[in-house]
Amino acid sequence: MSDTATTTGNADLPIYGSLGMTFMEFPVVSDLNASDAEVIVAGVPFDLATSGRSGARFGPLGVRQASTQLIWEGARWPWQFALDDHLKVADSGNVLFKHGEPQTMVDNLEGHISAILAAGKSSLTFGGDHFITLPVLRAYAKKHGPLALIHFDAHTDTYSGGTQYDHGTLFHHAVEEGLLDTEHSIQIGIRTVYDVEGHPFEVLDAAWVGDHGPQGILERIHARVGDKKTYVSFDIDGLDPAFAPGTGTPVSGGMNMDCALKVIRGLQGLNLVGMDVVEVAPAYDHAEITSLAGATLALEYLYVLAANKMAANK
Repeated sequence: MSDTATTTGNADLPIYGSLGMTFMEFPVVSDLNASDAEVIVAGVPFDLATSGRSGARFGPLGVRQASTQLIWEGARWPWQFALDDHLKVADSGNVLFKHGEPQTMVDNLEGHISAILAAGKSSLTFGGDHFITLPVLRAYAKKHGPLALIHFDAHTDTYSGGTQYDHGTLFHHAVEEGLLDTEHSIQIGIRTVYDVEGHPFEVLDAAWVGDHGPQGILERIHARVGDKKTYVSFDIDGLDPAFAPGTGTPVSGGMNMDCALKVIRGLQGLNLVGMDVVEVAPAYDHAEITSLAGATLALEYLYVLAANKMAANK
């Protein structure tokens, strides 16, 4: 059985592609159409689009390893059910690409996400740097049309002056390509400079987030997103470096982990179609706390999907 995700291009010498272990010890899947899983995990060990410290290529490995700290609990607090009783999840391994040729990552990742969606499933993707979200959104937009976006980050990533492969420009390109429904999209935790005039998304900056807390954030998210099909992108530097030092471009003054988990938990009822957790760079971590944060946020999202499914089946 293969331990790597579907590829559509040349991926010679995938030196960072070995799976090692799966997220939450979910089963490995190699045949998407034969699997009964509803959510497919994929790793993207890519950081060639970084502008700060590199190392996010090891993010998928770090998040998967840290997830071992979450497995023993069974039914995760505060949820009152075990995830695998209500939601089937499998891990497709890492998307392979030719090291040093970013376009092979773009092509292979978009192809793999498209295959997941064609099989009637949704994706949970671990970066890698934030640029990986762009090919994921391209696949989703082909399937669903423009999506609402809930984006947690210290940076807007809407900058237009970067290179073709740049983790600070992906949402600029996503808007230009019509992948996102900007009137129903929102960015949370922003605390770096951006061009406010003409900005395509609603922004809850870090100061606003700190003043209003999870309840205020969730009120704005639900009002903004409504019933639109929604993609969640969580850049781990949306958290304060006290909670996520292991990242390439840390910025002080971010959310704490309690706030972030309460917000993810509060996404229940939204029409969620996919999520990624990006920019975990274990080399700058201490005691795996950033990798654990990424794994915990991802697991919380899966519980939200399970809760939504249970509510729909009542």
